[in-house]
Amino acid sequence: MNTPNKLTILRILLVPVFLAFLLIGAFPYHNVFALIVFIVASITDSLDGHLARKNNQITTFGKFLDPLADKILVLSAMICFVELSYVSAIVVVIMIAREFMVTSLRLVAAAGSGKVIAAGILGKIKTVIQMVSLTAILLLCAVSDFVTLPQWLSIPVIAETLMWISAIASVISGGEYLWKNRKLVSQFE
Repeated sequence: MNTPNKLTILRILLVPVFLAFLLIGAFPYHNVFALIVFIVASITDSLDGHLARKNNQITTFGKFLDPLADKILVLSAMICFVELSYVSAIVVVIMIAREFMVTSLRLVAAAGSGKVIAAGILGKIKTVIQMVSLTAILLLCAVSDFVTLPQWLSIPVIAETLMWISAIASVISGGEYLWKNRKLVSQFE
């Protein structure tokens, strides 16, 4: 197994560690540790792709596993934010629905023609918006471990706003994905 794929697997393995730090508030500064683990996992996302391209180590396994690892990390954080009452379930369901739709189309393409559909530019932008938004929310949570935040800097207000921005990016990138693969979609008729 090549290094980029090992980094992708590491990202998946970091998810339970991240979840434990974020949701188990039994010790001081747990949000700081959650933020650090999330940032490390996010860095592996950039690093694995860079290394795969640089060293010509792009594999079919990596093309499938990398987006899956992204989804596991991002959606786990979003679901935790619902659990913590930072965001509404509606915004998270919108993003989960988009991910199921894209993943389903990828599976149909792979099963039908053996074609692997890589992420498009809008999908990558969507991922960056989500990662930045989630990191900002986690940073706000980490700051709240040290100081009481002013009312206008309420975690739920900021989190909900950032997640709706992410949801809009998800819908737009999902629409682009459907449009680019409309011939595949028309096969369902």
